[in-house]
Amino acid sequence: MTQGGVTGSRVLGTGSALPRRVVTNAELAQTVDTSDEWIVARTGIRQRHIAGEGETTASLATAAARAALEDAGIEASSIGLIVLATATPDNTFPATATKVQAALGCQGGIAFDVAAVCSGFLYALATADSLLRTGMAKRALVIGAETFSRILDWEDRTTCVLFGDGAGAVVLEAPSGANDGVGILGTKLHADGDQHDLLYVDGGPSSTQTVGHVRMRGPEVFRHAVVNLADVLKEVLEDTGVSVAEIDWVVPHQANARILDATARKLGLAPEKVVVTVDRHANTSAASVPLALDLARRDGRIKQGDLVMLEAMGGGFTWGASLIRM
Repeated sequence: MTQGGVTGSRVLGTGSALPRRVVTNAELAQTVDTSDEWIVARTGIRQRHIAGEGETTASLATAAARAALEDAGIEASSIGLIVLATATPDNTFPATATKVQAALGCQGGIAFDVAAVCSGFLYALATADSLLRTGMAKRALVIGAETFSRILDWEDRTTCVLFGDGAGAVVLEAPSGANDGVGILGTKLHADGDQHDLLYVDGGPSSTQTVGHVRMRGPEVFRHAVVNLADVLKEVLEDTGVSVAEIDWVVPHQANARILDATARKLGLAPEKVVVTVDRHANTSAASVPLALDLARRDGRIKQGDLVMLEAMGGGFTWGASLIRM
């Protein structure tokens, strides 16, 4: 949707939730062959939250959803659609979104999961926006939630130090029809299944009848991420007629501080315009973008009327970006 036309769905509120337990690099180094210096130098990560007993993807998603509803000042009963992005569902089926729906008490509407790993929230946001535009619902919860710690190989220092658990959510409202430039202005999504072996989980119900563990070839993922993210941001800017200079904030997927820096340099973005939470949360996959968005709104950086670019890339490969006038 180009600027000047009727914009897409509007963000009414945001929320997030993190597990109680914080694990620092120093604590990890007691059981894994690594060090705080090694992790910080290569990733920028200093700590992560790890889900404990009783904390699941559904419970974190529900807490984030409740925080977003409170921020929006609306009741759960007004939600007719829940799209939950996750690679770590509570069960193979039913969808974790239905557990969130039951917990919130807004049964009867639409609820389903989206699997696009770290790009999942962008895919879920675009899906919800499309359904709201068609009139399938008036308001939606879009959630990214993960307990990635439960699919990590804790003996593989190249992956286990990178990830954390958490959830983030936004409340979306269907387009009002007003030509005021507020809401989702444009979105681009992509996938390239040829890159499957660079970032994947070596298990699944159909292939191994196990959950499996995360496997990644880090240097190759890094190279693809910098190129793909810069390209998709340019696509969205071209489609919406917005320049890099007009962007108030970029909220990227929090995979690695070096990827964030390299992407910003490639686009000519000022580093101070990039929201960074990877140092505190590590890579929370589908949760990372909504987590960072909520944090930056609550600390006052992102304000009403700001032009915000969301972007992410993950296993598949999948990647995408969305431009929103808050």
